[in-house]
Amino acid sequence: MTQCLPRPATRADLDALVALEAATFNYSQIGRQSFQRLMQRPSAQLYVVTAEDTGQLLGYSLILTRKNSRIWRLYSLAVACAARGQGIGRILLEHALQQATSGGAQALSLEVKCDNAAAIALYRDYGFEVVDLLPDYYPGHDDGYRMRLSFT
Repeated sequence: MTQCLPRPATRADLDALVALEAATFNYSQIGRQSFQRLMQRPSAQLYVVTAEDTGQLLGYSLILTRKNSRIWRLYSLAVACAARGQGIGRILLEHALQQATSGGAQALSLEVKCDNAAAIALYRDYGFEVVDLLPDYYPGHDDGYRMRLSFT
């Protein structure tokens, strides 16, 4: 696979974003209208990685910021099943980290299911630490971790 670079999501990505969301998450899915609104919000940074040859969506990341807060939130990061293990998650995470540091964030925070070992390992590789256990955070009584990476 050739090097893929994240780019801002556009309306042309909506169908693929909704399909990836449905295939990846069985809870709290972001719908078409929500993705569309997020693309227009200055406080949201929605980036996608697509295959250079086919244009197929391989993954996306969504960062949310809040006015007067220097802690940014990696709200979602998803990689298509067929693209897993190819470094797409790393590309998206590295881009999110670059966006956060260049945007003046002091930290990047995220939530992840406790049983998502691959995601937790990826985040730990980049220095994220578990800062809180979130009991019953996800539907089905699944626990989560809040993880954070401080830049200061």
